[in-house]
Amino acid sequence: MLRTLSEKIDPKHTVLMVIDMQNDFCHEDGSKAHDGADVRPVQAIIPTLVGLVDRARAVGVPVLFTQAVHNPWTDSPVRIERHIDREPNCVEGTWGADFYGSQPTPSDYIIKKARYSAFVGTDLEMVLRQRGVKTVIVTGTATNTCVESTARDAFMRDFYVVAVEDCCAQSNMGYHAASLEALEGTFGVVHRADDLLNAWSTSA
Repeated sequence: MLRTLSEKIDPKHTVLMVIDMQNDFCHEDGSKAHDGADVRPVQAIIPTLVGLVDRARAVGVPVLFTQAVHNPWTDSPVRIERHIDREPNCVEGTWGADFYGSQPTPSDYIIKKARYSAFVGTDLEMVLRQRGVKTVIVTGTATNTCVESTARDAFMRDFYVVAVEDCCAQSNMGYHAASLEALEGTFGVVHRADDLLNAWSTSA
């Protein structure tokens, strides 16, 4: 049982996930902004997120990016109905699906997904088990959809979950706060980036 933050995020058994930081969700010319969402809260986390990702790589924590991609093969009637009055987002092969802010390097892993949770229809669980991962650190957007869905599914699969408050974002700050409260209340722990940086510094 891993009780302290330092134990939970030990580089030997931890992965850092950067969830859906893509143009359509983050850029002022992306589909979310065109639909009226305020992307400034998402853009505001970029410096802190980039610093956390850089430090994770430096201490040997693997970094895993998720990339939402949609096409006619994966767009079910249920998903289409939820987005029928919105501009399409993250269409495979388009600028909107490209990464924004923190960019993957050749040593990082990319999970392409077509649903909110990065565990649905992907090889994520196999990859985590293969690497002996015990703890999943979640960052990215949107806090109350893809981040929370992935965090919940990680907990259901018996991974420790650490959500990074100032490296997650949602255009609606009320939704963001409620999601983090739900995660901490039931599915994991919530910390700020500095808490993780300090823990990695003292364990180095």
